[in-house]
Order: sequence, then C-alpha cells, then structure tokens
Amino acid sequence: MPTTSKQFIHLQAQVPSEQGGQRLDQIAAQLFSEHSRSRLTGWIKDGLLTVDGAVLRPRDIVHGGALLELRAEQQAQGEWQAQAIDLDIVHEDDHILVLDKPAGLVVHPAAGHADGTLLNALLHHVPSLINVPRAGIVHRLDKDTTGLMVVAKTLEAQTRLVEQLQARSVSRIYEAIVLGVVTSGATVDAPIGRHGQQRQRMAVTESGKPAVSHYRVLERFRSHTHVRVKLETGRTHQIRVHMAHVGFPLVGDPVYGGRFRIPPAANATLVQTLREFPRQALHARFLELDHPATGARMKWESALPDDLVWLLTLLRQDREAYLG
Repeated sequence: MPTTSKQFIHLQAQVPSEQGGQRLDQIAAQLFSEHSRSRLTGWIKDGLLTVDGAVLRPRDIVHGGALLELRAEQQAQGEWQAQAIDLDIVHEDDHILVLDKPAGLVVHPAAGHADGTLLNALLHHVPSLINVPRAGIVHRLDKDTTGLMVVAKTLEAQTRLVEQLQARSVSRIYEAIVLGVVTSGATVDAPIGRHGQQRQRMAVTESGKPAVSHYRVLERFRSHTHVRVKLETGRTHQIRVHMAHVGFPLVGDPVYGGRFRIPPAANATLVQTLREFPRQALHARFLELDHPATGARMKWESALPDDLVWLLTLLRQDREAYLG
C-alpha cells in the first residue's frame, strides 16, 4: 500500500512592536522562519494562519502585539511506495541524512521509473519523510552519477537547506574523467535550458537559467583528463552540458559524450573499457554545508567508485607505457 501520514503543526507567536506595520506574509516568514514563505502564504490563504483569531490576506498589514496562530495539517506529499532498498548512509541525525548514491539509482519517481528509486528507499528508512516535500530530497544526481547527496528529514531542515542552496552556500564538488587534454582550469558561465528540438536534453541557450561551473585539472593523460568541478549553481545536467560546451565531454556520457576517442596505439583492455564504459564518468566527491539545526559547518567526502578507479589506473598505465 502507498505510504500515507499526516503531521500536525501548532505554533503561536506575538508580533514584536518593531515588526509591526508589515504585511502578514512578511511577518509570518520572520516569526515562523522554520517554514518557507511560500508554504506560509499557502496556509494564510487557507485560513490556517490567523491573526488574533481572524483570517486575513497575505498582503494585509499586521500591527505589533497581534497574536499569530498556525494550526496546520501537513498532508502526505505523494502516493509513493516505501521499498526496502539498501542505502549507503554516511551521516544521519534527527535533521538530515547524507548518503552515497550508487550508479543506476534514479532519485525520484518519474515516467518510466514509478518505483525502485531513492525516494522509495528513503520512505522505507524514514517513514515520516512522507510529510516533507519530495521526501526531503533538496537536490538531485542523475541516475548514473554517483556520490554524495543530502536529504532533509524535517520541514524545518528542508527549508534551511533550500535556502542554503539558493544562497549558493552549499559546496558541491565533483570529479569527472573527460575526453580531451585540458590544459588549464577555467570557469564556465553559460545559461542552461531545454534543448530547442530534443526536449530530453539540456543545452547552453540564451533563454536558459544562469549556470556557473568551475573546473580544474587533477591529472592529464594522452587523450583524457581527470578534472574536479565545483558547482556554483545546480541546473539539470549542468556539469555534463558545460564540459561538453567547452569541448571536453564526459567519458561514457550517452547524451552529451560526442565522438568516441582512444589514445593512439592503446592496449586492448583500455580500448574495451573506454568503449564499454556504462555511464557518464561523474562522481559527487565532496559535500559541505551548514547544519540546518546547529549551524555548524559540516563536510563529507566520498571515495571514487571502483569503475572510475579502474579507468584511471588504465589511463595511467597507458601514459606510462607511451612515455616509457
């Protein structure tokens, strides 16, 4: 059966005199800051957040001394199935969960992936996540991208983490193996939006949303480069699109990968590994953020997965054999 649950919220606060004279939605966002302004506005419109017992509009002015009272029922966010799927959890407390996502795991149910996703696994591990938007998922990794993700376990944590992502204070650093020899690091500042003809693809386009990636070289090989990429924004397929845009698409990328490349006179094992690499060579290596409850800065690191370690080993052997 689908997971269903409800969470009851009852909060009260008196408007300080210095905050009087502002709109109700502005004051509510200050007094009940653990909830997002859009969520509070919805509750005001539904009559669930009252002022001295009266239902007002979000834009109505509220004076100092008034009593705001919130009585809301947070409905379950979806009719999703909880499923017992193993998770590699690297940190968990009452507020957040940090996990290391494997390749092949879809993050959120969608067309073609109704279940068997990370969201289904999270609902089995923490059933109360049904009360949090998108089961606490505040950012995503593509199906075949590996590495670190943070999940909010409460509404309050979700609000705080979304605020940090919007303020670009969450540090997300990836490692990738790309086609071509990158001579030096650089910043890619190029907006990303839906491809004009192929709607499943993203592309650099003037009408897209701002997107900024910073990349630097970790190790060069004869026809490939191991790079580290720091995201400033978080657009769909951002690293894959940006690196292809500057002429260095990711190894194994089925959408943006471009022409297959192998070093001249490479051995058969390397050729086969490059030809059959089953996914984009991308890993979310480092994650750093302010804990949503304590404010403490926290950082996690995920070791490169075996398939990337093996590919790097073969590329090093190829370089040394050629130079030797």
